[in-house]
Amino acid sequence: MTDWKNKKSVLAAIHEDGYALKKADESLKKDKSIVLEAVMYSGGGALEFADKSLLKDKVFILEALKKSGNGYLLKYADESFRKDKSIVLEVVNQVGIALKYVDESFRKDKSIVLAAIKQDGDALKYADESLKKDPTIIKAAK
Repeated sequence: MTDWKNKKSVLAAIHEDGYALKKADESLKKDKSIVLEAVMYSGGGALEFADKSLLKDKVFILEALKKSGNGYLLKYADESFRKDKSIVLEVVNQVGIALKYVDESFRKDKSIVLAAIKQDGDALKYADESLKKDPTIIKAAK
């Protein structure tokens, strides 16, 4: 039986299922190493259960993006990161369709939209209408 307050026990559970972070003691949801392991073993989804303080930590969020390889985790990160160009670029380079979760201003940013559609042409549907008619954008989306 898992002791949800014990770091080793929780790590073992996370290695079986990254989403086990959900059951961990609140103190362990603040532990960067535990949460990063959960993020890695869940493909990013376990970030939903991390302590809010970690969701506001830019260095941590960038590390989580690299560990998971999943830009979708932006939907769980602090909203301010949806307006941070360095994070947005990292996200759309990994998962173009994550353009859906970025601040609206970036959906009008040609460089961000190009990066997103080069990764996944389907990201075009989340671009601003003004860019959907741009020949460079249209060509890159094909």
